[in-house]
Amino acid sequence: MKPNQFPRAHLLLTGLLTLGLCSFVIAKFTDDADDRFTTESVLLDLATLPAADVSGSETLSTPSPTNESILPRSQVLVERHIQVKPGDNLANILKRQGIPAQELQRLLASKPFGSRLNGIFPGHNFVFSLTDDNTLIKLAYSPGPLELLEFKRVGTSFVGYEVTKEPERTTAYKHATIDHSLFVSSQRAGLDDAFTMRLAQIFQWDIDFVLEIRSGDEFYILFEELYLDDEFIGYGKILAAEFVNQGDSYRAVLYTDAQGEDDYYDPNGDSMRKAFLRAPVEFSRISSNFNLRRVHPLWKRTMPHRGIDYSAPSGTPILASGDGKVVRASRTKANGNYVVLQHGEQFVTKYLHLSKFGRGVRKGKKVKQGQIIGYVGATGWATGSHLHYEFLVNGVHQNPRTVKLPEALPIPKRELERFNKLSRPLFTLLSNYKQQIQLALVR
Repeated sequence: MKPNQFPRAHLLLTGLLTLGLCSFVIAKFTDDADDRFTTESVLLDLATLPAADVSGSETLSTPSPTNESILPRSQVLVERHIQVKPGDNLANILKRQGIPAQELQRLLASKPFGSRLNGIFPGHNFVFSLTDDNTLIKLAYSPGPLELLEFKRVGTSFVGYEVTKEPERTTAYKHATIDHSLFVSSQRAGLDDAFTMRLAQIFQWDIDFVLEIRSGDEFYILFEELYLDDEFIGYGKILAAEFVNQGDSYRAVLYTDAQGEDDYYDPNGDSMRKAFLRAPVEFSRISSNFNLRRVHPLWKRTMPHRGIDYSAPSGTPILASGDGKVVRASRTKANGNYVVLQHGEQFVTKYLHLSKFGRGVRKGKKVKQGQIIGYVGATGWATGSHLHYEFLVNGVHQNPRTVKLPEALPIPKRELERFNKLSRPLFTLLSNYKQQIQLALVR
């Protein structure tokens, strides 16, 4: 500092004080109390000035960088609601929204929910939250009414969160008498086809729903309806059901065992399931039955037909009829694409003329009952799209439609008391409803 030269900060403070004194004098000649000079106003003014260091130079504070400072500082946020269409994937949805491809990789890389974005289906919903320069800030994905995944931007990446809504569950009843088909009768009763399929799957080991359904058959069903904000959103669990087929009655109840596993049992605690499915494919008709003296349609000579041909559209899923291991997944000129499963020591099942194999189905792999192992086709010596299905017991071919299927395990004896306690109220509700229906029909 040069001699007789005061620091800039001191000069600034002196000027402010002088200005304050002038204001005070002027205030003596005015009646406006709000404009009067006060010590507090001077201090407030000083507080708004840039800080001065001891050397007399002015400095401005700069905030340290954070993840938030990376976000766009746009004032406009736009929401776009998108429903997934057939053939859509997330890549082409983002492209249509003008969102850079790099954002897709960042979303898929987010843990632990990013991989779920690879499995979107038609009808699923997205909400994109974007700035006015089209930067994605948040993505909300709804696979269904009860589930929401949110991906929020943090810097240049995304963090995923899961939000699960719990619906209100109410108990409902339905009854239908079949006069044309199971599905038509269910629709008239107000049930959708997906729900009807679930009902059929409970009794599929005892009833052939393609070949054995007759006019006059009927069912009674006790089930859950799901509501969210007082709006019906779908069906919950089937709690108990009775199906009357050609005069024979079959009853089933849902039971959750001590390990938390759900399954259906008859009133005695025997499993409704068998160790094998009677038919491992949803078929429209049987095009060729088990016949050891059949004349082959191509070669016009007697050639044993050691299985059943289930006619179905190409691409129809084929299910493993029981738990087992893949001992062959190959192709021959006659069989086309085919799979052979071994089920313990006694049983073998064969599936021929597949259009393609199920994902991961190869020799040595274990499969569960109901798992997709392939798809219906017309490969090999096939005259049309169908599944040729064989069932062997101790190496001997048996008719899959008439062979006695081994039972699944019943309720363990140690759990029978618990099973009876939980199942009896449900069977009672179902019986009371059935009586009300029968009384109403008599009137």
